[in-house]
Amino acid sequence: MVNEVKRCDWAAKNKLEQEYHDNEWGIPVHDDKKLFKMLILEGKQAGLSWSTILSKMNTLCEAFDNFAPAVLVTYDDAKIEALLHNDGIIKNRQKVNAVVHNAKVYFKICEEFGSLDNYLWSFVNYQPIINSWTRIEEVPASTPVSDAISKDLKKKGFKFVGSTTVYAFMQAVGMVNDHLTTCAFYKRS
Repeated sequence: MVNEVKRCDWAAKNKLEQEYHDNEWGIPVHDDKKLFKMLILEGKQAGLSWSTILSKMNTLCEAFDNFAPAVLVTYDDAKIEALLHNDGIIKNRQKVNAVVHNAKVYFKICEEFGSLDNYLWSFVNYQPIINSWTRIEEVPASTPVSDAISKDLKKKGFKFVGSTTVYAFMQAVGMVNDHLTTCAFYKRS
């Protein structure tokens, strides 16, 4: 009999979610470009499921030049129109425009704080918040910390960074460990 790996409940639906859960979710990220990419992807998820984002991940990364801020700030109206005709992405004009806009804000944050990493991780004193949830129902959709980050990001000009989106981002990049205590990956983070 094969022992099944115990995962967080949300990662039990399909192979894409399992691979993401096992190999990325909750692992602390300190690379500015990956942090920016994940912040953008979480914003794109607003109103959709993360499974939808995962299923479109390759085409999203290809269409948006892997979310490299230096490339995104060069996008013009023609490039944005072309993106809106790409069936591999989420074709929401506001979300597409926000990617370019947020890339510009990214550089302002880096100038002010030295890096996006330094800015974001300062909200958690540069250490992951370790929670100890036993059931998925206990995991919050937002917290006072995600409220503060969301408010500050918006003040700086970021779009699609509501508190729920920011909390999902914090979980994804390991700023908070929300693996259930019964999950095989809880102690990894």
